[in-house]
Amino acid sequence: RKMEGVNVSTHPEVPGEPTQTSTALLEKATAAIQGFGPLNKIHQHLCAFHFYGHDMTRQVEAHHFCGHQNEEFRQCLIYDRPDDDGRLIGLEYIVTEELFLTLPDEEKRLWHSHEYEVKSGVLFLPGVPGPIQRQDLDKVAKTYGKVIHFWQVDRGDELPLGIPQVMMALTRDGQLYDNLAKNVEERYSVSFAAERENRAYIKGPAHGVHPMANGGGKGLKTVLREVDCKTVDTAARVFV
Repeated sequence: RKMEGVNVSTHPEVPGEPTQTSTALLEKATAAIQGFGPLNKIHQHLCAFHFYGHDMTRQVEAHHFCGHQNEEFRQCLIYDRPDDDGRLIGLEYIVTEELFLTLPDEEKRLWHSHEYEVKSGVLFLPGVPGPIQRQDLDKVAKTYGKVIHFWQVDRGDELPLGIPQVMMALTRDGQLYDNLAKNVEERYSVSFAAERENRAYIKGPAHGVHPMANGGGKGLKTVLREVDCKTVDTAARVFV
């Protein structure tokens, strides 16, 4: 179904005083001494779009900085923009179809497929030539991802407020806002339509997209609920 209206991510200013010279110097000193092993494994930057699991009208541009743990598992830090001022808004775990199929059915609902994102052209590696991109995206199309966003930048929050939310990804034509797509295409000099044609040969999961993935076709939202008379709050999944 074609989504009506517009909802483009914003880039709110984080409250606080500018970084002091003493802080910057301290960071340079610690950077020269310490190692950053997990960050050094990041090997690629992907741009994609996410929407809230309970509200497809809230769509967010998401920049993934990813590294492989092994051939079947990679993990990504997600920022709202790729420059030095980007906000860390979430993370994504990506697994092969083989690992996904080992998950309990209820867990599968929290993961989304990547086949449509890849084949439609809307998932891309900024600045990387098409033929090189497609070598990796041919693998990504067969995977599943689990995304949690902590910072609701689309509503202009200055800080990461509220409960972390499960996000979902596009699965068919007509879901992504046209203006959001065009804005990204112009900024990165890419054509989703042209890349769709170039990726026509790419195949998705060997067993097809699992029916329990992508929320099982239903919305899902993370909420707080009272679990006993002692007024103890805990995170719980509520499927809408």
